[in-house]
Amino acid sequence: MNGKSTVLLSVENLTKHFPVAGGKSVHAVDGVSFEIHRGKTLGLVGESGCGKSSCARTIIRIYDPTSGRIVLDDEDITSLSQKQLLPHRRKMQMIFQDPYASLNARMTVQDIVAEPLRAHHVCKSKAEERELVAQMLSRVGLNQEHAGRYAHEFSGGQRQRVGIARALILQPQLVICDEPISALDVSIQAQVVNMLRTFQEEQGLTYLFIAHDLSMVRYVSDDVGVMYLGQLVEKCEADEVYAHPLHPYTQGLLSSVPIPDPALARERETVGISGDVPSPIAPPSGCRFHTRCPYATAKCREAVPELKEAGPGHFVACHQVNG
Repeated sequence: MNGKSTVLLSVENLTKHFPVAGGKSVHAVDGVSFEIHRGKTLGLVGESGCGKSSCARTIIRIYDPTSGRIVLDDEDITSLSQKQLLPHRRKMQMIFQDPYASLNARMTVQDIVAEPLRAHHVCKSKAEERELVAQMLSRVGLNQEHAGRYAHEFSGGQRQRVGIARALILQPQLVICDEPISALDVSIQAQVVNMLRTFQEEQGLTYLFIAHDLSMVRYVSDDVGVMYLGQLVEKCEADEVYAHPLHPYTQGLLSSVPIPDPALARERETVGISGDVPSPIAPPSGCRFHTRCPYATAKCREAVPELKEAGPGHFVACHQVNG
């Protein structure tokens, strides 16, 4: 790989706090660290409000990090200005959650998909631009006739295909998928995910795939990170997290995934998660999950657990597991 590291993205102790009234801050992301190897997919899961999207938007520098380090393709992009970031933006793109909000209603599909090409001065002529857009639309299952239409003329699934075309037309190395299927009908979700997998196989793409549907994350991911209230609580290979979930929060999330076989569903040991996610403005002391954990002790309320290796490649932040 031309002497380059096999790690495409390295996130080290990433923190993002948003100031709010009264001198307080929303602790959206608090000390998150992980790596994604080239051509692989890391699935990031957790309930709504756990900081997954804030983490993604900080990595891609929509938000400026409060602290920590972001290394993309062996280059530190943490503190670069927006102008300095421009060459790196060709390497990383984002597919957003809501295809109804992420596409400009006043622009045609041609202009939406061509916008990244124009920003990076890729094409030498309008004809070349039209050809590249036509090729990209064809690859996501749309045709040249769609290029002259506006976003409101399409279904949700078609709009998300336009968003994928826009993200991939620059042939990026890293694609951040921020719950790209959660707003779509179930019948369309599998089509979109299979299309993303095909692109990964053909272009060697690296994905950060954010979702709350653990069954889908298992299907698309090589590794899984579980987030709770701005922090990673478990991280390991995808099959391992389903076979041997160690953190009570992960166990609770898996217990909520439906099993189509009633007999197996009755036999499954369930771990319930009571209550709601606490406010990120005033997160609990110690382990942030202790207010909802059935196994919490005094130590859990007082000491912050470290993310430690509990087994080969299996990291967990839990006093009950790590002692």
